[in-house]
Amino acid sequence: MTEALPLVPHAIAEWLPLWKAAGFFFATFVLEDAAVVGAGLMLANDSLSWPAAFTACFLGIWLGDAGLYALARFAGRACFERSSFQKFSPKVARSEKWFAARGTPILIISRLVPGTRLPTYLAAGFLRVPAGRFLVITGVAAFIWTFVILFLTQTFGSQLVKWLNAYKFGGTILLGVGLLVLVLLQWLRRTLVDFDLRKFSTHCARWTHWEFWPGWLFYPPVVIYSLWLAVKYRGALLPTVSNPGIFSGGMVGESKMATLRDLMQTSPEFTAEAELLAGTTPAERLASLREICGRRNISYPFILKPDLGQRGDGIKLVRDEAQVQAYLQQTSAALIIQRFAVGPHEAGIFYYRFPGESHGHIFAITEKVFPVLSGDGKSTITELIWNDARARFMAEKYLPRFAARKNEILPTGETLPLVQAGNHAQGCIFRDGKRWHTPELEQRLDAISQKVSGFFIGRYDLRFSSEAELRAGKNFQIIELNGAAAEATSIYDARNSLWSAYRTLFRQWDLVFAIGAENRRLGSVPMASSEFWRARRHYSALAATYPKAD
Repeated sequence: MTEALPLVPHAIAEWLPLWKAAGFFFATFVLEDAAVVGAGLMLANDSLSWPAAFTACFLGIWLGDAGLYALARFAGRACFERSSFQKFSPKVARSEKWFAARGTPILIISRLVPGTRLPTYLAAGFLRVPAGRFLVITGVAAFIWTFVILFLTQTFGSQLVKWLNAYKFGGTILLGVGLLVLVLLQWLRRTLVDFDLRKFSTHCARWTHWEFWPGWLFYPPVVIYSLWLAVKYRGALLPTVSNPGIFSGGMVGESKMATLRDLMQTSPEFTAEAELLAGTTPAERLASLREICGRRNISYPFILKPDLGQRGDGIKLVRDEAQVQAYLQQTSAALIIQRFAVGPHEAGIFYYRFPGESHGHIFAITEKVFPVLSGDGKSTITELIWNDARARFMAEKYLPRFAARKNEILPTGETLPLVQAGNHAQGCIFRDGKRWHTPELEQRLDAISQKVSGFFIGRYDLRFSSEAELRAGKNFQIIELNGAAAEATSIYDARNSLWSAYRTLFRQWDLVFAIGAENRRLGSVPMASSEFWRARRHYSALAATYPKAD
């Protein structure tokens, strides 16, 4: 008996790590963050191994997430469909579409913010987010979250407990960790859920080409510099009076037709004819379009675009009435019909003039190159896009645009224009066009600009037939005039460095704020912040209804 007694503690010791891991596994169903922190503290004093702690916590969290999803999807949805609440089915259907479009970032954010996970995962189940998608997103999020918390707790021990308590009740998160998680999850979603070697290699290569960086990565330095300018000039919304004659200075919500109307009245020979469609129903607007075409002698093809628009949203070159009807059915937003300026060349010219100056200046010129595919007689349009050295970076724009023709084989020698809208976001190639800058062109644009009441800074988008005529300031057609929010888009020339792009944008925004400050001194009143954000929300709601641009 005396020899057998030591075997009991020895057996318990062998099984103790398993019991500890099981304890943390079940504890995650109650307080998952507390369970992970507890496991991390045991790692700190070598009471538990990394494999046991990580596996127990990760599986507990992930299975708990899946359980909430399953409960809402199968039990909750079934109860709803058998109840009197079924009358709300149309609203639920709309919610399903909304969650399907925005669910990924919501699921990611809910993992980072304690207190939001329960309702989010229940909503995901109830709104029938695909199970595979839910499990991949929550699995990757739980994997990274568990690893980060265990590592930090093991490293910093009790100090992290204080941090987590403050974070739980304050709802904050370390920005660096949050951005890292979002980048990793986006990468994993693209590669694991719908793996394609071409997509994978292209996605990786995009990060080495800054012109294709997402806005959240590219613009923070510009935002920070703009905040400094707001302090320097004592007014965050000074850009809204940089052009007193344009709503919000051209920052958001301005009418394209209003500026085009001024240009057609003051410089008709240099402006592509345009008119706003009348009516509220598709039938009324179609009748208005027919009347305008007859009165102005506009024939197909012509441009149809929203009156409120940014970054080329909704611009279409329509070639027949069937395309017009499809457009009118999709959105109720105010629309402009504009005569198609054949060009074939297009440029964006950024102009500015300080109030009181006798003449203005050209700040930058962008040469716009419209990419085309050339058929080889054996490759489909989809394959040609993925095989093109540059087009592959804009595949997410080009492929939906040619979805109906994606498997079509382009004959040898035949070309296919990839984009009609001269906008970088829609796939147009931008080059620095400073070689076109001449005194004659600057004088012509200055004369046109000074006839537009209350305009001091912005970008002209125009089409022209030859470089020689543009340099001479002759024979071009203005298709748009954009205000303070316009960019000197020559920065997107792939030959430019990232620093040169920022330097140009910093100088541009300095001009916008300085001109706004001068107009304020002369009596213009900047837009109220409430009105500004109202205009931004209104535009965002409209833009969601616009068709894909050409």
